[in-house]
Amino acid sequence: MKLLNKTNNTVLAERLRIANSFFSRLKGLLGTSSLPVGEALLIRPCNSIHMFGMRYSIDVIFADDTGQVLKIVASLAPGRLAKCHDARQVIELPCGALHASNTKLGDILEIVQELS
Repeated sequence: MKLLNKTNNTVLAERLRIANSFFSRLKGLLGTSSLPVGEALLIRPCNSIHMFGMRYSIDVIFADDTGQVLKIVASLAPGRLAKCHDARQVIELPCGALHASNTKLGDILEIVQELS
């Protein structure tokens, strides 16, 4: 699956992983040493994340059920928290992905299933 920014026609992630079970949401990126460029983790339902136990910073997007970007956090560092009360999903991206894709508040994101 890919994650696109429909508003500005850019690819946020070539490889999107979805965490939508209790255990996959709980684990998230814990235990990983990096999040490679081109990859992302979508956590849903979710409106807050923590970086306790993480070893690297990430870019974060909080979005509603329609994919509208409600909040962005660039370079969220280990040991920090981030929250957006109205969000229903969180996208975790490698640092620099927000800037590279020019993603802004109000943009609309879309998950695209690749055909094999």
